[in-house]
Amino acid sequence: MTSSFVLAIDQGTSSTKTVIFDENGKAIASGSEPLLTLYLDGGYVEQDPEGIYENVLLSVEKCLTDFKEKGGLIANIKSCGISNQRETLVIWNENGKPLHPAVVWQCKRSTAICERLKVDGLESIIRKKTGLLIDPYFSGTKVMWLNENNNEIRKAILAGKAYFGTIDTWLLYKLTNGNSYLTDHTNASRTLFFNLETLFWDDELIKNFGLTGLHLPVIQSSSGYFGSTNFNGLLENELEITAMIGDSHAAAFGEGCFAPGIAKATMGTGSSILMNIGKEPKESQQGMVTTVGWSTETHVEYALEGVIVSCGSTIEWLKNNLGLFQNSKQTEEMANEVGNSNGVYLIPAFSGLGAPYWDMNRKASITGLTFDCNKNHIVRAALESIPYQIKDVITAMESDTGIFLQELQIDGGLTSNRFVVQFLSNLLEKPVVNLGLPEVSALGAAYLSGLKSGVYNSIDYLKTLNSDKKIVQPDENSEKVKTNYLGWQEAVALRI
Repeated sequence: MTSSFVLAIDQGTSSTKTVIFDENGKAIASGSEPLLTLYLDGGYVEQDPEGIYENVLLSVEKCLTDFKEKGGLIANIKSCGISNQRETLVIWNENGKPLHPAVVWQCKRSTAICERLKVDGLESIIRKKTGLLIDPYFSGTKVMWLNENNNEIRKAILAGKAYFGTIDTWLLYKLTNGNSYLTDHTNASRTLFFNLETLFWDDELIKNFGLTGLHLPVIQSSSGYFGSTNFNGLLENELEITAMIGDSHAAAFGEGCFAPGIAKATMGTGSSILMNIGKEPKESQQGMVTTVGWSTETHVEYALEGVIVSCGSTIEWLKNNLGLFQNSKQTEEMANEVGNSNGVYLIPAFSGLGAPYWDMNRKASITGLTFDCNKNHIVRAALESIPYQIKDVITAMESDTGIFLQELQIDGGLTSNRFVVQFLSNLLEKPVVNLGLPEVSALGAAYLSGLKSGVYNSIDYLKTLNSDKKIVQPDENSEKVKTNYLGWQEAVALRI
């Protein structure tokens, strides 16, 4: 192997995956290590900060071993990029010792604090400054909870000896032996501390949150120099870290969301939809959050994000609770067998409805059943609910911004269901593009790192890579699908 390479670390909630990509954006070697997450009473979710760091080192070691076994030369790895689970946070002291377990993005411990902030009338100013909703999902209210409920952390903040970081910052601090204390725009924009207009921490919000004295990392672009590491001796020489970015943002970049109107949808248990809206932030009026999509040293691209609660989880419910099929792969054939849903709609509000409705008290329902319906109609209705929800979010984004969808990039397990993908293209009346690469977050981190280190010379060059993607275009059923969508909208409007 004589190419130049980039090493990318994708530190996720359940595992860390490390992938080495070549100058053509192809994955050459990889290593994965599972990560323990503690799901505790009261909706608390935690991880061991030191365990996360050790997990990363194990993943990197496996990847480097794979690379060398395939004939790769370590000297040809030019830089490293990191993507990470976004809102998970760590607080540590001046000696680098964590003062509490990492509080994971899924944790609900700050629900009461969120309600208090709303009662105090801070919802509007938080939305205007940060682009975010007041929700336990984001890092800021978790930090408030720690400050109010942990004496050691409260004393450290008051004394100016507490250091905050999302996982990117914590890993960077550890990998550089405490020499680098930085974050990027995307991770900063998920904290409730970050001002989208100024691109700096917002002192007024931090004061209102009672967190004056808390150290916050220096913010810079997603692609840039962050420091150097030898991964605790795994490398003989130091490797430059030249990208850090939140995982959903990294996936969007890896899939080519380089320009306004290009969006990505991850179709897994739920769905995260991120659409590039250009170089100016735009406030959503329909339940989206505004965030930094990605940034280089020359400019910042903003995005709207909408979260759908139930996608693949709906299909799993049909399998596990109703026993309608044994394997989810059967659902494509079952849907095609009936030709249409026969007016059946499944509203998958098993845990409420997410964007753009944000009706978390809503219950799931099936409407339109008649005696001539069978289980295939229910399965088809469940599959159709996924494109319908994505269409709802995209329509809201278009309304918020005046920017219309050009194409939708997709990733996640449900992309293998051809019925869902074709239905989605017909409904959106736009191309749906599947890169077919499972590690798109790692790819996005690699692209951004390589842009800085010179492995990739421009975004225009990146557009030429991974050209073997699958593109599904709308077909002759588009008009019929659009008519069916009207029935979905009526079904959603029914509060059963």
